[in-house]
This record gives sequence, C-alpha cells and structure tokens, in this order.
Amino acid sequence: MRPVSAAACAATLLLAACGSETDPDAYGNFEADEVIVAAQVAGPVTRFDALEGQTLAAGTLVAVVDTMPLSLERRQLVAQRGVLRARGAELRAQTQSVAAQLEIALRSRERTQRLRAGEAATASQEDAAEREVRMLESQRDALTATDGSLQAELAALDARIAGLDDRIARAQVRAPIAGTVLATYARAGETVQPGQALFAIADLGTLTLRAYVTGKQLGDFRLGQAVRVHATIGDSLMAFAGEVAWVSARAEFTPTPIQTRDERADLVYAVKVRVRDPDGRLKIGMPGDLTLTTTP
Repeated sequence: MRPVSAAACAATLLLAACGSETDPDAYGNFEADEVIVAAQVAGPVTRFDALEGQTLAAGTLVAVVDTMPLSLERRQLVAQRGVLRARGAELRAQTQSVAAQLEIALRSRERTQRLRAGEAATASQEDAAEREVRMLESQRDALTATDGSLQAELAALDARIAGLDDRIARAQVRAPIAGTVLATYARAGETVQPGQALFAIADLGTLTLRAYVTGKQLGDFRLGQAVRVHATIGDSLMAFAGEVAWVSARAEFTPTPIQTRDERADLVYAVKVRVRDPDGRLKIGMPGDLTLTTTP
C-alpha cells in the first residue's frame, strides 16, 4: 500500500475508503460538460422559461427574443423584391417584343440586300434596313444588361431576406442538448445582446471524474480503459463503472486540494473518467476516487 497523506486520508474518509483493503489509484471531483447557451440576436426577451434544476429535452424552446424590428425590415425587403420581380416581368416582355422585331428586321435586311444585288433596291433602302437591325440589336443588348442588373439586385435582396430569416429563427432559443438547467442568467423583459449568456445546461446522466495521477502511474492508464469509481452517497460508499476518456499529455503541479504542501510540488497528470449515472446520484463537485480494474 502507498503511504496516505493527511489530506489524502481526509478525502478518503469522505469516501468511506480509509479502511478499505487497498488505496484508490487516484482522487478527484466530478464535473459535467456544461453548455452555456447565449443570445444570438439583440432585443428584449419576451419569453424565458428556463428554471434551475429543470430537465429539458433537446430542442425545447426556452426563450424568445423580440423580433419585431427584424420582421418589419423583412416585410420591407419582400415588398422591394415584389417590385423588382414585376419590373423583371416587364423587361422580359419587352425583350421578347424586341426579339420578334429584330427577327423581322433581319429578314427584311436580307431581302433588301438581295434586291440591291439585283439593282431592284436603292442604297438608301439597304442602309435603312441595316440601321433598323442595329437599333433593335442595341435595344436587345440594353434590355439584356438591365435584366442582368435586376437579377443581381434580386439575388442581393434574397440574401438579405435569408439573413433576416436566420436571425429571426435564432431569436428562438432552444436547448441544444437534453439535460438539466444548472443556472439562469436572464429573465423575461430584460434586453440582451448577442453573445450574452442566458442559461447553462448539462447532461447529468454522464459525469466526468477529473483525477490526477503521478508520472509512474501514467503508463497504467489508456483511453477506453475500464475503471472502478467510488463516491459517497449519503452514508454509503457506492461503486460505478467508469471509462478513461482522456489522459493529459502535459504535466502540471498537483492541485492544492488534492495533496499535502510537499506533494503539491510533484508533477502530476490529469485524467478524465466518464461515469454513467442515469439515476442522478452523482453531483457536480462531489469528490470521488478511482481504481484500475476491469470489474465495475
């Protein structure tokens, strides 16, 4: 058995493990993967339903930010788009008319050129036919250019409307994961800004025991390894099945609460062990220990 420091023994007593047959291989505390949900648009909060301790399903509507200014801006852009589309329909009709006239003018020019070749038409008639063709071609090109510019404006409007739709959708704040609300940072009626935290949520069905091991122990830990985790629940020392999910590649000084002052100077490595707890018996911040074994 390894010698147990006073601080380590105190932690062990909390776990009801000082009298166990073997010392745990590492000590630590439980933590959760918290998700801080923030506002993505600015405005007054018209609805806020999150309560601390409340369990939410993924996708649950939790808060709504007022989107009236965005809706009014969108309505204006939609009206502008309608005007441009009507203008586009007029341009297409004009283009079709000019195209029909140009087809007639081309046939007329060809006939005039044949007559001119047989000296049945004058040079002035041939020039007039040519001018008619060139004028209609110029009109066709101008209409085509105008329509291209109009389509570009429509595309820009569509992009702006899509951007507003996205912002309006983001005004509805939903739970990104299934979990428990850990804290709330806003209330209905408050004005929020983009990036401002609204609430924190975490899946408490799976917690992480963050523990620290020495360099000598590091070689005994590998990703996916099964370990036995203990925590004191009430007056009972309970065992949980855990799995090593992360092993730090960087050494650090022993955290203050873990060991004595002398041992704090030793370099240790952090490890994270995932522990399934569907019944919610484990709590964030609760101390725990782990033992390297494949038997839960």
